Amino acid sequence: MRIEVTSADVAASRFAISPLGEAMSALRLCAGQHRSAALDPWLARVRDRYLRLRRDSPAVGALLALLRRGGYNADFVQPPPSGVRLSFADELAVIRATPLEQAREELARNLAGHRTPPEYARRIFEAPDVVDRIADAIEAAWTALVAPDWTRLRAVLERDLLHRAGQLGTYGWAAALADLDPRLRWISDGANGVIEVDCSGQGSRELAGRGLLFVPTAFGPLISYTEPPWPYAIVYPARGVADLLGPPPPGRTPDAVDRLVGASRAAVLRALAVPATTSQLVAQLGSGLGSVGGHLAVLRDAGLVTRTRLGRSVRYERTALGDALAAEAPPSGPESTAERSSGNTR
Repeated sequence: MRIEVTSADVAASRFAISPLGEAMSALRLCAGQHRSAALDPWLARVRDRYLRLRRDSPAVGALLALLRRGGYNADFVQPPPSGVRLSFADELAVIRATPLEQAREELARNLAGHRTPPEYARRIFEAPDVVDRIADAIEAAWTALVAPDWTRLRAVLERDLLHRAGQLGTYGWAAALADLDPRLRWISDGANGVIEVDCSGQGSRELAGRGLLFVPTAFGPLISYTEPPWPYAIVYPARGVADLLGPPPPGRTPDAVDRLVGASRAAVLRALAVPATTSQLVAQLGSGLGSVGGHLAVLRDAGLVTRTRLGRSVRYERTALGDALAAEAPPSGPESTAERSSGNTR
């Protein structure tokens, strides 16, 4: 698929983060509807939570039976994000406000030509409160799978988004798309150009000054949107997510920082590229609570990290000295056997 752009589309392009989209992508990842080998450690960590979710919430199973690849998915289930600072509650309220008649029309279109859903799922789709039941399922997925890590995930998504916005505004389309995904290619034609997307969609689209919406994702593959109600949009894997959600690679070659402060302490320092609580570091690094707490105390005494109390939790972050010591090449995003989509297909 080709997306034709002009110089005016740079100024009109915008960036957004979708907590609800992350809940949907995380659910699909857990269900095996798409694959990311780099997130296998996270999948192992949340497996029991996912199985409880499926057992306790039949509507989650109905939602998964509804979702399809390479075909239409009901638009009301995942509305487009409208900004960076949206909360999950903001996006969920949009779903709950969907008129029943609209939901029934979209569900019928979604299910046409799709595999026959289980009987329990059909009962949910035919229920008068189907919108609320689907919204409840998405909320349950958010609470079980994404919310525990959301503070740090949002920081990673915002960091990637700021990087991408800076590249686009300063250097243009070629720089913004260069390392976004291997299935995207920029073809320059003077001040204008074409974005080629390797996906199931065909033909050409024109932005015509409307710009492009960029949405980084932690759990999903590359998706392109070219049909209403979404604006022209690209959802792309953010950089650094695999390093955040999984333990460091076991075969990592020690460097000067490891030799200076010890491998375990250096791992804690690197993990604080995004601020975290002790429990979040324990989950990420796979180390014991006492071990991580001890390393944090030493790093704090050395002036490499600071701590801030936020309600009942204490968040640690690197100081400028800690950043300088831990400086290394930017992490890469998770590799994915991407779901190739065009139009409003997810």
